[in-house]
Amino acid sequence: MRLRLPNISWSWSLPATFILFFVVAGAPFPFGSTNDLAIAFWCLCLGAALIFAPTRDLRKPHMWMIAGIGVIVAAYALVLHEQLSDQPWVAPFQPIWQQAADLLGMPIAPSASIVKNEAFFALGAPLANILAILLGITIGADRERARRMLWVIAISGAAYALYGVLSFLIEPTMILWRDKTAYLGSVTGTFINRNTAAAYFGSCAVIWMLLILEDVRRRLPERHIRWRRLWRDVGEIPPRDVLPQLAALLVCLMAMFMTGSRAGVGLSLLAMIVSFTLVLRKDLPPRTGIWISLGAGLAVALGLLQLLGGRVSSRFDSQGLVDEGRVEAWKSTLRIIADNPWFGTGMGTFQWAFPPYRSPSISIRGIWDAAHSTPLEFASEVGIPMALLVALAWAIMLMILARGVFGRRRDAIIPLAAAATATLSLLHSCLDFTLQVPGYSIPFFALFGAGLAQSFRTREVHKSVYI
Repeated sequence: MRLRLPNISWSWSLPATFILFFVVAGAPFPFGSTNDLAIAFWCLCLGAALIFAPTRDLRKPHMWMIAGIGVIVAAYALVLHEQLSDQPWVAPFQPIWQQAADLLGMPIAPSASIVKNEAFFALGAPLANILAILLGITIGADRERARRMLWVIAISGAAYALYGVLSFLIEPTMILWRDKTAYLGSVTGTFINRNTAAAYFGSCAVIWMLLILEDVRRRLPERHIRWRRLWRDVGEIPPRDVLPQLAALLVCLMAMFMTGSRAGVGLSLLAMIVSFTLVLRKDLPPRTGIWISLGAGLAVALGLLQLLGGRVSSRFDSQGLVDEGRVEAWKSTLRIIADNPWFGTGMGTFQWAFPPYRSPSISIRGIWDAAHSTPLEFASEVGIPMALLVALAWAIMLMILARGVFGRRRDAIIPLAAAATATLSLLHSCLDFTLQVPGYSIPFFALFGAGLAQSFRTREVHKSVYI
């Protein structure tokens, strides 16, 4: 085999690609990676991968996206400085420190955060997400690596779903090697919270559905689907070529329904319906086809909900769409934001900031260590300007992914998978804290990065060696 310069540079991408795939597959394993030690380990792995990350496939649009992420990093650095510094540039000191000094009768060094140095320890999860999306862009700029990442997420997700179902049937009181203290009647996989597990399994189900649709569509003989002979064409596909993928999809769906999460199941089914319609939009009748597809998808979703989601339906009947306690918690969080609009109470300080604002309508049982709305909790901890900047970044990301979905002919499945899971996770995080769990956010931020990279046409470069 004749050696070429691209092969030499390609070899440098092997460590970064391998490490990223390892992190993407392994992040959900240690109880959703909510432990500080696990987060630090993934940050170390992702940082090492970024050192070896290939840049040969990056083009001008990719560099603009990386520059945008750089703006987010700079904003984070400013907020961190203000919350950690003994002499912040513009942030006011929290009045709680002066109140404590008056009560104790001794001077106390003030801070812009209500808990000193907590922002430093809370930086791990955002840092891991930033590293993951940067690696997703650089490694996912190559279409083969981007597709492999999609398969890694799908296969690992099916494995976790299978474990979740089997562990629930065999020993429902255990999560890995620990006793399960909550959600004993629900599948949680390797996660602690069933809502996060539902979003994860649902996101993986979306990816499996897209992979199956792409494979089946590619095997059909006609350029456009002939619906009258569709079943005959599909029947000619060898079962061994599609049954493993269908089994993986079924396992993910089963695990998702067995979580009993209302928002996780409902939003996952919605993402699957919309994604299915977008994949087949060019093959549908021009005027009514999209509505027929959406209606049919909704009917199938309702059927699955009745067949597999009995516990989900019962929770909808008994508790409605949203718990009253969450609504009151959101109102309380809005009051925190109103009193700390510019730099918040400090990153990672919500559980200490919430008690004085806790609504009397909320049950006195338990401790609220999360707002059950990531955007509101984020704004309460870092302030409105930083929250608006991140919201703008999300809006730009979704617009770029939409450009890839509607603009690309080949590999449109990659930006579509990223757009579907990004929308699912964002909507679910408005009702819960899915994106605050690194075991979920790290794999899918990497996918978001690959989707962003593949939203633009891939430059064709000859490679004789692939991993």
